[in-house]
Amino acid sequence: MRITVNPPKSEWADLLRRPQIDAPVIGERVAAILERVRAGGDRAVLDLTAEIDSVALDSLEVAPEEIERAEAAVSPELKRAIATAAEHIERFHAAQRPRTVDLETAPGVRCLQRAVPIRRVGLYVPGGSAPLFSTVLMLAVPARVAGCEQIVLCTPPQKDGSVAPAVLYAASIAGVRRIFKAGGAQAIGAMAYGTQSIPRVDKIFGPGNQYVTAAKQQVASSSVAIDMPAGPSEVLVMADSTAVPAFVAADLLSQAEHGPDSQTVLLTPSRGLAEQVAREVERQLAALPRRQTAALAIENSRIVVLDSPDEMIEMSNAYAPEHLILSVEEPWAVAERITAAGSVFLGNYTPESAGDYASGTNHTLPTYGWARSMSGVNLDSFLRKITYQQITPDGLRGLGPTIETMASAEGLDAHRNAVTIRLESL
Repeated sequence: MRITVNPPKSEWADLLRRPQIDAPVIGERVAAILERVRAGGDRAVLDLTAEIDSVALDSLEVAPEEIERAEAAVSPELKRAIATAAEHIERFHAAQRPRTVDLETAPGVRCLQRAVPIRRVGLYVPGGSAPLFSTVLMLAVPARVAGCEQIVLCTPPQKDGSVAPAVLYAASIAGVRRIFKAGGAQAIGAMAYGTQSIPRVDKIFGPGNQYVTAAKQQVASSSVAIDMPAGPSEVLVMADSTAVPAFVAADLLSQAEHGPDSQTVLLTPSRGLAEQVAREVERQLAALPRRQTAALAIENSRIVVLDSPDEMIEMSNAYAPEHLILSVEEPWAVAERITAAGSVFLGNYTPESAGDYASGTNHTLPTYGWARSMSGVNLDSFLRKITYQQITPDGLRGLGPTIETMASAEGLDAHRNAVTIRLESL
C-alpha cells in the first residue's frame, strides 16, 4: 500500500478520491435496461438474465421445493450461526421502535405523530462470487420487525439457475415468502415497476454494484423510494501505537476482498506502524483465496501518516467512510468527535466483520461520501411517520387569529377564510 506522510490539506481531496465511476455510460445502459423491464415485464427480465448473467431460466420465482432443498443443504453449524445473528439483529432493531408523540401544543390543540410500516418493500441481495446471505438478515429482519405487510426479495441466480442455499435459508427464517431469481438493474426495475410475477413495491433496499446503484437512483426519481445509494464497500482505520498491525491489516483486507472497486484507508501518526501494516497486508494477502480481487482494491487504497489525532479526525470526517475503525488508545473520546461515518467500530477487538454479520447493527450503510448526509439502514428506514391534529372549538378560538394573520400576510385568502368561517360559526 502507498504511504503518504503529512500531506498538506490542499492535497487531501485528491488523496481521498474514490475510484471513479463512468456515470454517463453506466447511466445510459441502466436507463435502457429499465425501459425494457417496464415495457416487457417478466419476459424482459428473463431475457436480460440470459444476456447479462448467461443463465437461462424458465421462471423467476423460487419454488417452495427449492427452499426445502436449501434448508437440507445448509450445515447445522451455519444454521446456528444464522440463527444467532438473526436474534442479535432483531433485538437491536426492535429496541429502535419509536414512541408515539401525543401532546397539546396549546389549550385545545392536540398534535400526534405515530409510525406506520411501509406496506410493500423490495430487498436486493447481491450474488456473484460471494452470495451475501448476511444481507438477507440485515434487510428482512428489520422489515419484519417494522411490520411490513409484503416483503419481496430479488437476488441473481447462480450459473446453474439456482440460488445459494444459505440465501434461501436466511430468507426463510427471516420471514420472506416471495423470492425471485433476478439481479442487477433489471431486478431493481422489476421491483420498481412490477412485472407479471414480481410485485411492485413502495421502497427498495439493498447494496449492489454500480449498475444496481444507478438503477436505484433512476427509479427513485419517478417510481419508488430507496434506502440510499449504496455502492462499493469501503473502510477507514485510525490506528495509533496501541494498535496491533496484524489486526489492522486484516480489517483492511476484509473490505478489499469485497471487490476491485472497494477502497481501504489507514490514518496513523506513526510511520513505523504504517510500514508494519503495509508489510502485514502483503503477507496476509498472499494467503487469501480472493487475493486477486483484494489486490485490485488495494491499488485504490492508501496509508496516510498525519502529525496529530486532530488531523486524523478531520480527515476521516472529510472522507465520511462507510465503516470507521478506531484502533486507538481512547476510542470513545475520538468517537464523540466523529460527525460523518456509516458505522463506527471501537477498540482493537471490534473487527468490522462483527457488524457485517452478527453483532446486531446493520451493515447496509452509505458509501462514496453519502455518510455526510445519510444514515445506514435502521428500523426507521421501514417506517413512515404520520402526524395527526385535532382542535376543539375553544382551541380554534385561541389559535385562529394567528392562522388568519399568517395566511393574510402570505396572500392566501382561502386559507384565512377556512378559519374565519369556523370562528364566525362559533
